[in-house]
Amino acid sequence: MKFNKVNTVAGWLICAIACSVYLLTMEATASLWDTGEFISSVYKLQVPHPPGAPLFVLLGRLFVVIFGGSNPALAVNIMSALSSGFTILFLFWTITHFAKKLVAPGGVEPTGNQIFAIMSAAAVGALAYTFSDSFWFSAVEGEVYALSSLFTALVFWAILKWEHHADEPGADKWIVFIFFMMGLSIGVHLLNLLTIPAIVMVYYFKRYEATPWGTFWAFIMGCLITGFVQVVVIQWSVKLAGWFDVRFVNNFGMPFFSGFIFFFVLLGVLLWYGLRVAKKNHWNFLRLGIWCVIFMLMGYSSYITTMIRSNANPAVDMYNVDNPNSLVGYLGRDQYGDFPLLYGQVFTASPIDYEQTGMKYSRGTDRYEEVGYDIKPVYSGEDKMLFPRVWDASNDQGHANFYRDWLGLADGERPGMGDNIKFFFGYQLNWMYWRYFMWNFAGKQNDIQGFGPGNARDGNWISGISFLDDLRLGNQDALPDSIKNNKANNKLFLLPFLLGILGAIYQYFANRRDFIVAALLFFFTGLAIVLYLNQAGNQPRERDYAYVGSFYAFAIWIGLGVLQVREWLMRKTSESVSNMVAAAVCMLAVPVVMGVQEWDDHDRSKKTLARDLAKDYLESCPPNAILITFGDNDTYPLWYAQEVEGIRPDIRVINNSLLGIDWYINQLRYKINESDPIDVIWSADQIQGRKRDYIVYNPRPDVNQEKYYDLYDVMKNVVGSEDPAFKVALTGGESINYLPARRFILPVDEQLVRSNGTVNKDDSVISQVPVVIPENKNTLLKNDLAILNIIAANKWKRPICFTAPYTASELGFENFVRKDGLTYRLVPVSKNTGINTEWMVDKLINKFSFGSADKKGVYFDEQNRLHLNTIRAAYADGAGALADLNRKDEAKKLLDIADKGILEENNPYAMVSKNNQHNYFTFKFLEASYKAGHTAMADKVSKALHKDFEQQLSYYSQLPERKQEAMRSEIAGTQQLMQMLDMLEKNYKGGSTVQPSLEGGGLIGPADSMLPTDSPR
Repeated sequence: MKFNKVNTVAGWLICAIACSVYLLTMEATASLWDTGEFISSVYKLQVPHPPGAPLFVLLGRLFVVIFGGSNPALAVNIMSALSSGFTILFLFWTITHFAKKLVAPGGVEPTGNQIFAIMSAAAVGALAYTFSDSFWFSAVEGEVYALSSLFTALVFWAILKWEHHADEPGADKWIVFIFFMMGLSIGVHLLNLLTIPAIVMVYYFKRYEATPWGTFWAFIMGCLITGFVQVVVIQWSVKLAGWFDVRFVNNFGMPFFSGFIFFFVLLGVLLWYGLRVAKKNHWNFLRLGIWCVIFMLMGYSSYITTMIRSNANPAVDMYNVDNPNSLVGYLGRDQYGDFPLLYGQVFTASPIDYEQTGMKYSRGTDRYEEVGYDIKPVYSGEDKMLFPRVWDASNDQGHANFYRDWLGLADGERPGMGDNIKFFFGYQLNWMYWRYFMWNFAGKQNDIQGFGPGNARDGNWISGISFLDDLRLGNQDALPDSIKNNKANNKLFLLPFLLGILGAIYQYFANRRDFIVAALLFFFTGLAIVLYLNQAGNQPRERDYAYVGSFYAFAIWIGLGVLQVREWLMRKTSESVSNMVAAAVCMLAVPVVMGVQEWDDHDRSKKTLARDLAKDYLESCPPNAILITFGDNDTYPLWYAQEVEGIRPDIRVINNSLLGIDWYINQLRYKINESDPIDVIWSADQIQGRKRDYIVYNPRPDVNQEKYYDLYDVMKNVVGSEDPAFKVALTGGESINYLPARRFILPVDEQLVRSNGTVNKDDSVISQVPVVIPENKNTLLKNDLAILNIIAANKWKRPICFTAPYTASELGFENFVRKDGLTYRLVPVSKNTGINTEWMVDKLINKFSFGSADKKGVYFDEQNRLHLNTIRAAYADGAGALADLNRKDEAKKLLDIADKGILEENNPYAMVSKNNQHNYFTFKFLEASYKAGHTAMADKVSKALHKDFEQQLSYYSQLPERKQEAMRSEIAGTQQLMQMLDMLEKNYKGGSTVQPSLEGGGLIGPADSMLPTDSPR
């Protein structure tokens, strides 16, 4: 058979295998993190977070129409699965392209044995990537990374097709096709652009006589083209269009979008004129470049749909991209701030000044309104350095503390260049890239997110070769059973890694030019991302999904490694035998081992946790409630549940982390689904841009600090006032509003709160709720102010709930929130017990679901277990409250429901986790079991905890002293918990009248905490 025919058939066969794997293991509904937002956006053509993904939304909607039926989430997951399967197809053909040049150089038709060798190499490489940890994770959920990977594979394969046909007439159509695909890919994710340097090198090696300096300048040209696309095509084009739109609307009185349209018509004319000049002068390279720009802009035009849909005011409308100027900020990801790359501040620096940059505009009724200049902090030269890696002074997510812990710096100690480089190599390169790389090609210790240097227990890469792993990480056989038997404990024995290294070396010596191309793809889609992201520490989740492009490049070398093994074998035996042995050994040693090891922790086919978690949150709320959420995983699944599955559309979900932005507050002013508009007191003008981004506590002498003031009146007429008497001047000359007191009241209409479900009929309602802003909170940010406004203006007309109790506590409401299930309701009740027992028990029995945790063998990773534990803790709270009322039989029933709903084999009662957070939840469940007199349950849970604590301490004792020091807080925490467990058992089993609550010891606190907001870049 001819090579091309075999190549086509074999490629589609491998594609079918990959598609089948992903379709069989894809998530049953939505997943955690961003998928709930993306699927909601797909289902109703809405606007996801910056920088958006309009093409993903459009294609996803097409899949919903074709495959949706009663499960739109499954349709979007199918799109990801098929996109990933087709990525494998193009990887297969990419490997055969490189392999053919090695096995049958000079363009000759390969023989039968050579064809077999090429196909087996491609099959091994493609299937290795099929079963790689990070790519498989993204392949089975409705996120953008699977479709982005398809575009990356497609454009890289297309340049190889161009190389194959470069000497034929019309071959440059492949170049134009590539840039059109890149334009489309911008509407999915920007990672695709990082293939440009490798593509430029392919073009250079084919079109020119390669020299060392020529190769260098071709590389520089590839970098410049990447920058041109990123800056000029993506950003400047829209900035200029926005500038024209402001002038046309404000200066000429024309409609919105008139300047935007004029700019692109003008640009079209200029490009047409450029084509004429290039054709007249036979400047073919310019002509090709202009056509590439034209087609890239055509693909990029998918963002027009973002503005169209934003103007329709959908429920999910991130950044309110209803005009060209807001599109600039949307694409520039202004919402997430800026960070230094080549030169900038260290994290201990404080701004010495602030400088104004560009004017920002907001769309008014019939013109653009100036909302103020962007402000950029200025730092002194001594606080800045080249290549700044430790730069983020904020501690919202603990970044500054993480720098200090990692580098061993004292409070206030300034990092030097040595610390900077140490953090780059130790954290950003080793921990946040090399560790992920080795997960995929060496093996993975477990699914617990690691922390800090020297942590030998969590999330490391392993090989499965004992003496190597034990040398690096200590005795792996001594690990507690709960993580030693973790399904994510995958041992690949370094086999994929070694085969890939062999392939890279083989290609380097056999075809240096192709090696450079593959190496550039590897570098720019991996290490270059590390350099660009400049990640601060303490990330809310693992970030390996960002580097799958470099893992793709390494899979090419894995495939070529088969040819090296074949070549070695050919020195001892015949070509046909060498082919068969090399193919069989490499296939069994790499893809088969990877598939067998990793299937169980990548199979999500039965899991419905994200959807059920959202349902449990929503069903915990009374009718017509306002639910204030905190982070991604208690917001995006809720959006999915409401927007896609129609669960509790009467509830208004408000994301606290977005309330600091004017456009989001303004979106509260209109009705969404069945939820009525919300009064936020201040007008759109009063919160526009940087207005009231924050206020300060400034006690006035004429204001009695012991007196309580009406919160609504203060927020409307003092904090919302433009009177200079209610403003304080800052050092830079700016004046901001202030808070003159800390003590406020919320008047209560008892009849109203009883009639609308805010309180229960037997509650003792107080006439006014006292609100005291905590002493340590001298600055209130815009999101704090927005919450106070919502509560004050609501005047108890709608129940207000929180997903996290500390959101209320930080604003002085800690004594007036009551747990309703998974949520906490604001209640004007005296003698608040903290648990709404009857309501909560009803929801736990009749409304709650467990995300398939009641089905044997379903795998739940660390993030999933966190939320399962939140559900389990809710049952413990309900059972404990019933036991306190001496309704112990009902309490036992509730505990049994939780035990059957969350099987111990799916989510163990006792398990290793950071700071023993997992076991904190279980302490609450154990205490409830003792209170209820559920002896069998208490014994089971207690034995599990004892076993885990003993195994943890035994493991720590066997670590080398240096690694014990790195785990000292874990060791101390485990010892303390063992003592608490013994005390708890002694008090309950001994019949003590003093039954200690772990709440008072501060041990249960983390059980109710949610993860920080994940801010993608």
